[in-house]
Amino acid sequence: MNDTYLITGFPGFISANLIRFIIENNDYDHIYLLVLNEKVDDATQLLEKISIEEEKSTHKITIIKGDITKSNIGVQAQELELLNQKVTHIFHLAALYDLAAPFDQADKVNVTGTANVNSFAQQCKNLKRYIYFSTAYVSGKREGKIYEHELDQDQTFKNHYEQTKFQAEKMTEAIKSKVPITIIRPGIVIGNSEHGTTSKFDGPYFILNYLRRIRAVPVIPYLGKGNALANFVPIDYIIKGSMHLAHSETTVGKTFHLTDPNPYHAQDVYEMFTKSYLGKKPIGNVPLTAGRLFLSFSIFRRWFRVEKEALDYFYCDSDYDCTEAINELNQANIHCPDLKDYLPNIVNFYKQFENDWTKHIEVS
Repeated sequence: MNDTYLITGFPGFISANLIRFIIENNDYDHIYLLVLNEKVDDATQLLEKISIEEEKSTHKITIIKGDITKSNIGVQAQELELLNQKVTHIFHLAALYDLAAPFDQADKVNVTGTANVNSFAQQCKNLKRYIYFSTAYVSGKREGKIYEHELDQDQTFKNHYEQTKFQAEKMTEAIKSKVPITIIRPGIVIGNSEHGTTSKFDGPYFILNYLRRIRAVPVIPYLGKGNALANFVPIDYIIKGSMHLAHSETTVGKTFHLTDPNPYHAQDVYEMFTKSYLGKKPIGNVPLTAGRLFLSFSIFRRWFRVEKEALDYFYCDSDYDCTEAINELNQANIHCPDLKDYLPNIVNFYKQFENDWTKHIEVS
């Protein structure tokens, strides 16, 4: 029997790329997409777009209205029983990724939502794998070398996103004896390494958003003096790696860092972005304390499209060991590309849409 997938988080960036990969490369019985009621129209339109661009039929893909924050993942009884019988692989991607999200909102989606998906997974009769997407940043404020087998090290956290994803991963870790689980911890996910495509310019694009606003300044300064490692990973590596890990017999019960094995320091990344986008090398320095002060005001956050919480990642010097992931993915010839090699593709795509950066640009 071919695999039947249930994917949460559609029409999000990672889930959309995952669907593209499955319909291009895998035989499958069916794909069920758990979608919030208010997102059904967006999900339907994106699915139609994927079908046209990939020249693949999506008749074996079904949108199911649901809500992970509700019991039984918000699915009607008849559909729930169908999923319980049919699903062989769960990809739990739905989460609140906003670094500035209040605790109650992050907790509801990331913790309560994951608890409900975990409960559903334990009900599935033919489940081969439950792939839970965590984040490398469950490490919180820990610095130094961080290993894939580590989780609870009495760490504190930079924001509610990290805290609630940590709590959710702990709950998922606790049911590994009951469910065939593989936990994925991505780094900072950025666009496609080959053609730069992304769905919108938020999250890791805060550097480009900031540079866009100050590009007329004669001298572009560095933003702080942080020596932290900035761990960017392209979406194509995340998808290829996750799909392999989801189907390998040797990855059950394990946790993997899908992170850059050779990351650059944050200041070097900032310089690379500045040179690629503006053709200039930064000179001088603006203290991050000044940046935080400006970003304390919502008018500046909206203008720069930067959350002040993002600046914390310039100083937390965490080094994510990904030996387990590398050893496993080497078998499939899957490797994380070097940021300096694909950064021009990221910047070129940004330049195409920078004058309409509020537009939701669908992934391709």
